[in-house]
Amino acid sequence: MVDLTDYLWILWLVFILVAIIIELLSLEFTFLMISIGSLGGLAANLLGLDWWLQIVVAGGLSVLLLLTIRPFLLRALRKGGDPALSNIDALIGMSGRVLSTVTETGGLVKLANGETWTARLVLPGGGTAAPAEPGERITVHLIEGSTAIVIPAERTQNNA
Repeated sequence: MVDLTDYLWILWLVFILVAIIIELLSLEFTFLMISIGSLGGLAANLLGLDWWLQIVVAGGLSVLLLLTIRPFLLRALRKGGDPALSNIDALIGMSGRVLSTVTETGGLVKLANGETWTARLVLPGGGTAAPAEPGERITVHLIEGSTAIVIPAERTQNNA
């Protein structure tokens, strides 16, 4: 009679290959740690340990790697990320010019990046703001939906 535990090393190799393929698709180092832990299970098999000890070795090594090495690898992977702001975050603080009179209820501004936005005027300290006239410089304070909440640049410098 054939003992299937004699061929358990094949199962370990298949499991390791499947985990590596999944890791190549996910790129989060989880399945890499599992595959390395499974290498420990394969080593335990080659040393002649029982099947349940092989699983314990593989599981323990995988958990240890997931908790210790994976966080360092993830930080190293994300370290070189692009620090440039994008989308709405890039608009906050951008300067521009008033195209049509901007009041607390509406108006149009052209930002430094060339985009034209509907805008509302707000003062940093609150209160009632005098309208910003065409040609006046503004600074984007906030974006609410498709409206730029702006502060007149000259008034910002005078308040500072």
